Amino acid sequence: MRFFAVLASLLCAAPAVFSAPTAALSARSAVQTLQVTYDQTYDVASNSLDIVACSNGVNGLLAKGFTTFGSLPDFPFIGGAQAVEGWNSPNCGTCWQLQYGNTTINVLAIDHAGSGFNIGLDAMNKLTNNQAVDLGVVEVVSVRTAESVCGLH
Repeated sequence: MRFFAVLASLLCAAPAVFSAPTAALSARSAVQTLQVTYDQTYDVASNSLDIVACSNGVNGLLAKGFTTFGSLPDFPFIGGAQAVEGWNSPNCGTCWQLQYGNTTINVLAIDHAGSGFNIGLDAMNKLTNNQAVDLGVVEVVSVRTAESVCGLH
């Protein structure tokens, strides 16, 4: 009888164990509506990665061989994301698909943003059909995508 009680409890726990990765994947790719602003700091190819949250440390981009903004495979589509909590965040180097109207761009997260995303003016102009300066802030639909979409392996 004890064997059947243990077996029954294991079978009840199995769905939770096997569904955990699916739940994590779903949370990872959750669609959100967030704000996007711009900062021309992210447009300067020669800027060192030393000035952003995703510089060094295990999760930093310097550890992956990148040194400047221009050395990043997705430049100039880079910027800060609220998902990057601070220095050496595990969300450094994540890739985000941002959609504004009918336009979609992919942005590599290299820095912290207090709310939503803070990207380069060039990237925001691509997103807004050259209206970034006039608009200042836009609402986008965002979803995390595979890092390979932004050129990271």
